[in-house]
Amino acid sequence: MNIIIAFAKPKDLQNFKSILSRGGFDSVSTVSSGMQALSAMEDLGSGVIICGYRLNDMLYSELLTDLPPYFKMLLIASASHVPTETDADNFMFLQAPLKTDELYSTLNLMLEGVQNLRKKAKQRRLNRSDADKKTIDKAKALLMERHHMSEPEAHKYLQRCAMDSGTNMVETAEMIISLNNI
Repeated sequence: MNIIIAFAKPKDLQNFKSILSRGGFDSVSTVSSGMQALSAMEDLGSGVIICGYRLNDMLYSELLTDLPPYFKMLLIASASHVPTETDADNFMFLQAPLKTDELYSTLNLMLEGVQNLRKKAKQRRLNRSDADKKTIDKAKALLMERHHMSEPEAHKYLQRCAMDSGTNMVETAEMIISLNNI
């Protein structure tokens, strides 16, 4: 699973990367800004982002609002920055200074949660009806024909549109088909 470490200070980035490496977490990326974090999350698709209260260009709360669906956030901050809104299911908080075993267990729990989310999404895709599959295939065919996309590009476009609009793939496919008929 993917882990992104996001702290404004390069020293913090290296310290956390070293701690995670000693704990057996190998797939670790480091960034110092929220925009870099969002770009890395988009590229990786799923995982956990470990961050501080303030990055170079935004606060953790701003990053949390733009968190992709298959990412969870672990905020590491001092007692003076304890978050008031901690009821989100994609967010956890550990107070600094922290114990490494507490970090490892929390991170493992979060990574397991991300993995479960992906499994459930895959199961939903496998359980689609034939009519739903045909609708999605028709929308992909339209995208491929009209916009010269490959099948994987059309599929990814449908997924992104569904996420951006807060609808499922079938509803998004139906919108694309109806727009074509106008």
